[in-house]
Amino acid sequence: MDFSSKLLENAVNEVSRLPGIGKRTALRLVLHLLKQPASNTTFLSEALLHLRNDVKTCQKCHNISDTNLCDICSNTKRKPEIVCVVEDIRDVMAIESTSQFNGLYHVLGGKISPIEGIGPQNLEIDSLIAKIEKGEIKEIIFALSSTMEGDTTNFYIFKQIEKFNITTSTIARGISVGDELEYADEVTLGRSIVNRIPFEQSIKS
Repeated sequence: MDFSSKLLENAVNEVSRLPGIGKRTALRLVLHLLKQPASNTTFLSEALLHLRNDVKTCQKCHNISDTNLCDICSNTKRKPEIVCVVEDIRDVMAIESTSQFNGLYHVLGGKISPIEGIGPQNLEIDSLIAKIEKGEIKEIIFALSSTMEGDTTNFYIFKQIEKFNITTSTIARGISVGDELEYADEVTLGRSIVNRIPFEQSIKS
């Protein structure tokens, strides 16, 4: 791809680094920005800078937040004894959109994937076990995607916590095997949470 401007080329190269965006899509986006008022580009730049510099991680659940304690964890109407284990913020957003869950979350920050070099030590598993050891949690809901990596992560955590006197469940398989939670429709995902099953039963099946 030949560029008439080095500045244009640099911008396209940077945008194309984003997941799922190739050079042609990046070029279309950059040219779109050039056609917009300068203020639009400024607002976008400032929003990204504020995001990068000011965003925080909730000290309790590891969700992305503007404050040290996210709105969900600080909500006294939620049930702290029920914790839903998810991969990242996209899953929190997907589940919250169903309005079917009133507990808290624990964001792992990924899934165990030896191929990608991600092991248990790279995830927020130790902090989850520390919460359980305090005796405040009565149920853990595994809500990772139904992929090999998700199932491996679920099973690893289950083996670490099965000695504790808590209920472990997993979302019902209304979510197709291999699907990510963020792509599930709200009704299906909501029913999968409400109709969750004991984790031991999911292993047998």
